[in-house]
Amino acid sequence: MTFQLAVSAEMAFTDLPIVERVMRIHELGFAAEIWSWHDKDLAALAATGATFTSMTGYLHGDLVDSDTCDEVIRTAELSIAAAETLGVSRLNLHPAELVDGRAARPRQRSTGQMWLTAARTLAHLGDLGASAGVTFCLENLNTIVDHPGVPLARAKDTLALVEGVGHPNVKMMLDLYHAQIGEGNLIDLVRRCGDAIGEIQVADVPGRCEPGTGEVFYPAVAAALRDIGYRGTIGMEAWSRGDSTAALSAFRAAFT
Repeated sequence: MTFQLAVSAEMAFTDLPIVERVMRIHELGFAAEIWSWHDKDLAALAATGATFTSMTGYLHGDLVDSDTCDEVIRTAELSIAAAETLGVSRLNLHPAELVDGRAARPRQRSTGQMWLTAARTLAHLGDLGASAGVTFCLENLNTIVDHPGVPLARAKDTLALVEGVGHPNVKMMLDLYHAQIGEGNLIDLVRRCGDAIGEIQVADVPGRCEPGTGEVFYPAVAAALRDIGYRGTIGMEAWSRGDSTAALSAFRAAFT
């Protein structure tokens, strides 16, 4: 069983313009992922011939906030239109809007109202996704190192939301880098998430570099994914410790 391997063009070959990064990723046999789309030349990216597996699926607003969740939905509609240009089938969401990695509206605790608002917003997004043929994927984050102030950020929280909504066009973007920092026990986590997974993202800990540079033994994680029948995309959302080409080779070795 093989996985589709994708690489974040935001974090690899960073000495090159974004279109050239995507071309290098494509030439090396990987699919590509991007974060924001509104600041990029989508036609130029599409012309590279690369396969794009995911991109950010909203611009503003918090899933958990009744005052701003309508903005998530409004900008998700714009993202769906942008995704069509690149042929992207998965649109990434966060529990709350990020600005330079931090919560735009930091919260130190989660409330029942946040859960209810997030569930309603996700259900609405699922219906939008079903109409457009895309899946919205809710990403877990760590609040210890990278994303302080984000509520409902742990993988167990995003899993509970995805399972609670129960919509085929709402899945998890299960980020194992974030999960290792915030929760650990990755193999059991993978088994628990199972069919709720829309895509896996990886980087090693500490440092957020390619597999093999830290404490996570990703070949064992790959075996666990095969054991549960996962056949989807694994995206390397990681910095390169040295040469990006070597980093991509290490990523491929960990999952093949």
